[in-house]
Amino acid sequence: MTTTTQTEVIRPPESPGLWKWIRENLFSNWINGLLTVISLIVIYWVVTTSVRWVFFAADWSPVLTNPLLYLVGQYPREELWRLGASLAMVSLLLGVSWRKWGGVMRTFAYMYALFMLIGAFWPAQGETLTMPMRIFFLVNILVTLAGYFLARVAAIRSAYILGAWTASAVISLILLSGVEALNLLPKVTTGLWGGLLVTLILAIGGITISFPIGVLLALGRRSSLPVLSVISTILIEVVRGVPLIGILTLFSIILPLFLPPEMRIDRLLRALVGMTIFSAAYMAENVRGGLAAVPDGQIEAAKAVGLNGFQITTLIVLPQALRAVIPPIVGQFISLFKDTTLAAGIAVLELLSVGRSILQANPEYIGLQTEVYIFIAAVFWIFSYLMSYASRRLELALGVGER
Repeated sequence: MTTTTQTEVIRPPESPGLWKWIRENLFSNWINGLLTVISLIVIYWVVTTSVRWVFFAADWSPVLTNPLLYLVGQYPREELWRLGASLAMVSLLLGVSWRKWGGVMRTFAYMYALFMLIGAFWPAQGETLTMPMRIFFLVNILVTLAGYFLARVAAIRSAYILGAWTASAVISLILLSGVEALNLLPKVTTGLWGGLLVTLILAIGGITISFPIGVLLALGRRSSLPVLSVISTILIEVVRGVPLIGILTLFSIILPLFLPPEMRIDRLLRALVGMTIFSAAYMAENVRGGLAAVPDGQIEAAKAVGLNGFQITTLIVLPQALRAVIPPIVGQFISLFKDTTLAAGIAVLELLSVGRSILQANPEYIGLQTEVYIFIAAVFWIFSYLMSYASRRLELALGVGER
């Protein structure tokens, strides 16, 4: 007697076609079908109206006129080579970082090249961008590529790149502000700085300085030393209980009243200190949440293998805590970047203040506030989205949310 056994082959289900997906997801019943049709009509109306207004009805002359005001404010035009030198350093280091780290840095390099192309071909009116400036924007793209191939040929360590970024920030500040003792580098007061330059200085400076201060405050609040814990707690709660504009007013207007007459602190520096302290207090609470999420068993295991308190904090606790709170930390960074507009309340000419000044300086621009504010909002959205994108890539690389 012969027995025949048939083996059934199990194949994965075929992917549904486009029309099948539309029928099952958008027109599965009459209610979904009605909602789909209404949504399509609304989307079509919004898109066509927006495109018609942007390209045909809107008057972008306040944006196209004087583009340098949006970038650097009243910074002396004959000293713009300093900003160019700083930009060249950024281009070179961005190319090196792109080759070394890839991922997010590659996206930043692409966006940077796009910004350079926009600057090179910007349809400026009035105070136009000169031809050397346009050529310089294009050359920066080549400098970024040069940095990429330089890192490809030479083995450059990550620590060296981080050190170079730090050194470039210090050198750029010295170049932009100048040195009184040097005739070739005359002093340029920060009262002449403005636009996107000031916005980025406040944002980048506040982010990079507030992060380590916030970590220290979080550790201090959880410290077993009562004095350190009380001081950290009082500082965090007092700062978090005051609005940012109040902190800025305190450092910009009230603080000089208590200083000696001969002692004057730069206005931009005062704004930066105020924003840094405000952001550090919120950063401390975000980090404290991550510290609380680290299981006690991790600390006990580290003590069991002979690690001291400093090693446990820096090697075991902090890496896990920071990894767990990447989203709120980046959210705080984005919030700080947008809060730079509040510096207008203490006469710091950031990007939004420059846009208002341009509208008020020319009677022809009356009624064109919408175009200016949409342009400024687009600039803030681009930078905020880049930070959010970098956060998502970092979370993916570190496996945040995965077991």
